[in-house]
Amino acid sequence: MAGAPRGELLSFPAFQAACPAGYEYGYGGGLRGLREREFPRLRGITYLDHAGSALFPESLLKAFTDDLRNNVYGNPHSQNISSKLTHDTIEHVRYRILQHFHTTAEDYTIIFTSGCTAALKLVAEAFPWIPEGTKQPSSRFCYLTDSHTSVVGMRGITASRNVLSVPIKPKEILLSEENRLPAEEQNCMTPHLFSYPAQSNFSGTKYPLSWIQDIKSGKLHPIKIPGKWFVLLDAASYVSSSPLDLGVHQADFIPISFYKIFGFPTGLGALLVNNRIAPLLRKTYFGGGTAAAYLAGEDFYIPRKSIAERFEDGTVSFLDIIALKHGFDVLEKLTGGMEKIKQHTFVLAHYTYTVLSTLKYANGAPVVRIYSDTDFSNPDVQGPIINFNVLDENGEVIGFSEVDKMASLYNIHVRTGCFCNTGACQIYLGINNEDIQRNLQAGHVCGDDIDLVDGRPTGSVRISFGYMSSFEDAQTFLKFIVATRLHKSDTENAFQSSVTKLTRESVPDDHPSFNSADKLSPIRHISDRELGKNSSATMTTVNWQPPEAEKESIRAALSETAVPTCRRGGKPITVTNIYLYPIKSCSAFEVTEWPIGNQGLVYDRNWMVVNQNGVCMTQKQEPRLCLVNPSIDLERKIMVVQAEGMDPISVSLEENTGKEAVICESKVCSHRVRTYDCGESIAGWFSLFLGRPCRLIRQSSDMKNRSYQKNTKGLASATNISLSLVNEAQYLLINVASILELKEHISARLEEPLEINELIRRFRANIVISAPESFEEEEWAEISIGALRLQVVGPCSRCQIICIDQQSGERNKEFLQSLSAARGRKTNFGIYLMNQPLHSSFPYILSVGSQVLPVLKENAEIQPPTSSEEKSSG
Repeated sequence: MAGAPRGELLSFPAFQAACPAGYEYGYGGGLRGLREREFPRLRGITYLDHAGSALFPESLLKAFTDDLRNNVYGNPHSQNISSKLTHDTIEHVRYRILQHFHTTAEDYTIIFTSGCTAALKLVAEAFPWIPEGTKQPSSRFCYLTDSHTSVVGMRGITASRNVLSVPIKPKEILLSEENRLPAEEQNCMTPHLFSYPAQSNFSGTKYPLSWIQDIKSGKLHPIKIPGKWFVLLDAASYVSSSPLDLGVHQADFIPISFYKIFGFPTGLGALLVNNRIAPLLRKTYFGGGTAAAYLAGEDFYIPRKSIAERFEDGTVSFLDIIALKHGFDVLEKLTGGMEKIKQHTFVLAHYTYTVLSTLKYANGAPVVRIYSDTDFSNPDVQGPIINFNVLDENGEVIGFSEVDKMASLYNIHVRTGCFCNTGACQIYLGINNEDIQRNLQAGHVCGDDIDLVDGRPTGSVRISFGYMSSFEDAQTFLKFIVATRLHKSDTENAFQSSVTKLTRESVPDDHPSFNSADKLSPIRHISDRELGKNSSATMTTVNWQPPEAEKESIRAALSETAVPTCRRGGKPITVTNIYLYPIKSCSAFEVTEWPIGNQGLVYDRNWMVVNQNGVCMTQKQEPRLCLVNPSIDLERKIMVVQAEGMDPISVSLEENTGKEAVICESKVCSHRVRTYDCGESIAGWFSLFLGRPCRLIRQSSDMKNRSYQKNTKGLASATNISLSLVNEAQYLLINVASILELKEHISARLEEPLEINELIRRFRANIVISAPESFEEEEWAEISIGALRLQVVGPCSRCQIICIDQQSGERNKEFLQSLSAARGRKTNFGIYLMNQPLHSSFPYILSVGSQVLPVLKENAEIQPPTSSEEKSSG
């Protein structure tokens, strides 16, 4: 229906009309109640990473904890009453698992492991390989290239056994019927192993379960070689949303992780072993509970007869195993079983795929590129996973980390990268082996946020649905894509080709849209009047005074070094604002001059707030941190912490090195930091203000190992450059001209005026300068401010914190969206700086009004200014 209202496809009637015949959504109308009872923590959150982990329902935890409170479970290796109860309960759980997969103990044995990965490692170690170089034909390990890292990693063990590994592309297996062996070779019994996923964790493609029997019977051959084939079915992704019948599809090994099904417990998996191959498995190490008898003084060991007991080294995670019983019971009660989950999740994926695949820009270009081999029309060949990249109007990929940042503004949880499946990533994204190695040389490693190298994607975005997913989850996600990618004028065109495909009902428009604006022009000149406006912020003058004898030498040294320079014909570049943030993620403390130490501005980010688990809290999780106002009083040697409605409290600047200090280690952006606790008084203050248990900790001055690691030309050895509790570098610099350029763009999108000082506060810089041209700071290699020499170490890639009003704590996602649109799909704003090591016996002082002397990346000459009214750095 051309010209239909743009919200039509995002309505529930359209979703219902799109539902394929014969498939049920919502468990007979019980989904809303299920969500409210079992997942109240999901209110306001759109969780779309069910392929990463399921979420546990509250009734599972209650049933489990009630069980623990009412029973005494001892070590199952003991013989007392409580231990016997544990042993019997574990055996009951084994039978419950077999029942879930439609098989019995006559056919399969359950070996508990720490997860699917440990199960795979066990197979690689225990399989009866025949190595190269013997009189018998040697074994082969073949695996589908669309396999998880943990499957591919098995080849490390097979290589140590002198067994060859052969990767097989999905299309190659379909042609293997032509690999018929001569009759004389068909009786060879050399064992080979073929591994493939029941469902790709990358694309959701379901590979035929019929391959199991076809390969074992000889109808299909992964490679043309005589021998007997065994099949490992990686079912970790598949069983989270689909029923698996091992009575029909009798694979030899099936590794699973239970958190993929229930969300709890984590760190527990199993290997289901077909009893026909179990006697052939080999084992070298033997742990507690696995021996029938052994001698400590001689090489004598007899394993237990039970396959499970033989391979479960040490005491199993028996309480977690007991939790599985409640997981199966609750899942069945809530949903009616795996077949209903399969239908429910398929309907959601089918609808989302259909809408996504038909979204177009005004020029007809697709909004997304979906990586799939199916059209999402059949749940037997496609799971509830959609993998894609977002494109711009010209068909260029928008990096997955930028999409992830935008999704976080809408509280949408997605997965990005290659999902521990490099083989599928290469197939779908067209990345060859040389590209992988080139990307590594460019600094990209698995799991980082380097999403584009030379304009080409290194990964993608994945959304996945689970048994508690709802239409509202799909709707929120689709609205997010439309709101962030399409102009208002584009939206009708985007939906025109989809309307007749899904529904012909007319539904009122309930979808908000945002304008998409043009990219910023690279340069904007600023008038003196505009610069004057920017200096109106209230400043705090700190009366920091070095000893009088040193004071003059400081000024003299800095004056001798300061030779004001700027671009030819331009005006001098000066420092207009200085901010430090004594407590990480709390409010800024603005000063007119401040001492510099080896870590940057003295006392900048020396403290941070942590939760009850010792994890750093930031405004991403707790926006109210911005309402906490710390200030430093150098004369009284205290930090004063204030917030509205709270009595001020002070913390000494003197480091607590006494025996009573509680030393702990924390992490800041993956860097280890040594800290100590600041005591009960300030912990109580923060806990009361934030309404949750938390503590204030401070970086210990004896921490020597938090140094800058990035290899940047011109920087001294990393061991000489230390960091406080900052994320990336010692300083963050922004340019008023760049702020003004962005201000115009955001104001136009908000359709309301925006104060320049509000924007400056949002970007949480240490140093604000007034350069004549916008974004010229991105062309600098280093700067000098008086005797202070600072190296530029890269741009600052912004996150959702810039969406938080630093005076009210309120969020507005328009700010990050506008920045992304303005900067050409990236969210860079400002530059990171690092000190060259300071060798003076006295501290430098950074002052407002000091001149900034930049050196261009290409080392171009920078001409002195024409004006004689110049102020040297103080």
